[in-house]
Amino acid sequence: MTPPTRILIIGGGHVGLYAALRLQQRLRPEEAELTVVDPKSYMTYQPLLAEAAAGAVDPRHVIVPLRRVLPRARVVHGRLSSLRTSPGTATVTVPSAIAGRPPRDLEIPYDVLVLAPGAVARILPVPGLAEHGIGFRSVEEAVSLRNHVLTQLDLASSTRDAALREAALTFVFVGGGYAGTGALAELEDMARYAVRHYQGLRPEDMHWVLVEAGKRILPETEPDVGLRTTEELRGRNIEVRLGTRLISVDEDGAVVLSDGTRIAARTLVWTAGVRANPVLRETGLPVDAQGRLRCDSTLRVLGTEHVWAAGDAAAVPDVTRPGECCAPNAQHAVRQARVLADNLLASLRGEPTTEYRHELKGSLTSLGLHQGVAQLRGRALHGRTAWLLHRAVHLRRVPTLDRKARVLADWLLAGLLKREIVSMGALEQPRAVFETFVERELRDGDGG
Repeated sequence: MTPPTRILIIGGGHVGLYAALRLQQRLRPEEAELTVVDPKSYMTYQPLLAEAAAGAVDPRHVIVPLRRVLPRARVVHGRLSSLRTSPGTATVTVPSAIAGRPPRDLEIPYDVLVLAPGAVARILPVPGLAEHGIGFRSVEEAVSLRNHVLTQLDLASSTRDAALREAALTFVFVGGGYAGTGALAELEDMARYAVRHYQGLRPEDMHWVLVEAGKRILPETEPDVGLRTTEELRGRNIEVRLGTRLISVDEDGAVVLSDGTRIAARTLVWTAGVRANPVLRETGLPVDAQGRLRCDSTLRVLGTEHVWAAGDAAAVPDVTRPGECCAPNAQHAVRQARVLADNLLASLRGEPTTEYRHELKGSLTSLGLHQGVAQLRGRALHGRTAWLLHRAVHLRRVPTLDRKARVLADWLLAGLLKREIVSMGALEQPRAVFETFVERELRDGDGG
């Protein structure tokens, strides 16, 4: 009897999850063993992160638990550290079973490998950024940012220090792509609603700044869309600085820009792009100048027989635009995952594979309640129409019926009830009060 083929998927994001779901659905019993490795035990649906940060969607509902939706797969909580292609063995670093012990390495043999570790934030060596910046790539960062913004409103409302109040009410976002523009617009809309309930605060007291190094925001769209969106943001008293870079963040948190401007702000959000996961360069497989795995149009890594890749990790030729590669976005990732799974199975069964071919239909994002921007086949949409389209498209794309129902329920309740404006920042450090109490008791000499 032929042993089952060992299929190893590195990454549980858009590509990893959708490919695993497809394989789980189409694999015959005992045909293959499926293993998924990811540092987290869930997939994050990135397009809804901004709404999770603004409170329009429960953060738990934009994540998909891998073990729940992949019952036929073995899910390993770990991170790829090294790879051997002959024989096929992946070394995965997993947390220790004992608290306080260092992580350990786990060897996982494979016959077929899918590399989809996703992207990481493109961090530039800006002085002070690591100490003062806030990222926006994960649901944890989205929740933390929401708590932080509401905490700044609390601080501004309760202080008599004018300089501290101004800094607390100033929010700087660096990066004018969809992630940065959407996050800023959603949080500004949420904060504008929240200040109604703070005595002594008005919406016009807040200062929101979007910093973009390029000549326009939303570079993924046509120029007219970026221009119109810039006008809409400025109409909401949001300052948009184009052709401007972040130079440094001072010790006191002040933001210094390339045009010489110095902004006193207690909030700096970094959303200036992503890059391929650096682990790909260490695999010994062919990569391009951006560190992405070089693939053919069937999503097979060049020079290999049983290694596949897609999404942010892969440089896949765009057959609809000769000479170019597919853009690293969720629209391509989801479709590539399905083609990858089908081609992988076809390869195992000796059947012909197919090229990945998809022409982008457009892009869209929410800019707050009843506000959005979209571009569909060259046509630009704004306002409520774009916002409704954004919700309809992403409700359709959210994985699993369970998550679709939960997201829809969140939206319906948000439309019927008032926004929640309570900061739960203490959840990030639940033992802080306990530790403070212990320290005080020990200092006072009363340990009993």
